[in-house]
Amino acid sequence: MTELDFSCVGVRADGYAAGPTLVFRLRITAAERSRVHALALRVQLRIEPARRRYGTVEGARLGVLFGERSRWGGTLHPIEFAQVASNVPGFTAETEVDLAVPCTYDMDIASSRYFHALDEGEVPLLMLFSGTAFTGAGGFRVEPVPWHKETAYRMPVTVWREMVEQHFPGCGWLRLPREEMDALLAYRARHALPSWEATMRALLASAGPDTAPVRAFGVRRDRPGGSDRTRLTEGTER
Repeated sequence: MTELDFSCVGVRADGYAAGPTLVFRLRITAAERSRVHALALRVQLRIEPARRRYGTVEGARLGVLFGERSRWGGTLHPIEFAQVASNVPGFTAETEVDLAVPCTYDMDIASSRYFHALDEGEVPLLMLFSGTAFTGAGGFRVEPVPWHKETAYRMPVTVWREMVEQHFPGCGWLRLPREEMDALLAYRARHALPSWEATMRALLASAGPDTAPVRAFGVRRDRPGGSDRTRLTEGTER
């Protein structure tokens, strides 16, 4: 069996993708300069939250996912980030390929909540590999990629923020049931409010003085020199 090893050597935000997408650069090595005709690769990406430290503010935001910090010894379980497939062209000995990973900014998704909670530093990721390799120098063999193949990678938080800003500059997303969305649409029309931002500000103001200035986790975060906006969606923006 051809021994394959995998590592991640970089990541970037895809500036030309239709939706938020991260591109990981994978290095694949075949032992003893073996010939690989093609590789049908599957990759599972997990966040390993126990592999980094968190500041006070980050810890407060992560309470939504993991509870009080005193419980983190038993609650910092891995979070599934994505599962993607890629067809790797033939190579001998070693190659590098791009792995495109579509992402979401839906705050109902645990991985998005985790990323949003971090201010700086790195995201500890674990990549687990499987699939089928087509190998052989003088012939042709079909071999499985062993399930134990994996590699760790620490993705800079700044790459995630760059990707989000490309597609949702200064915005956050809330997904609401149809009934609540219809009620908000009716409220906006009834009060002749020009935007969703104005609608949310009006609702917060009517709820009392303690709620108007709040920048809650999962809603929005101040940006120097820019406006704070919350974009409400039901599939697409209205």
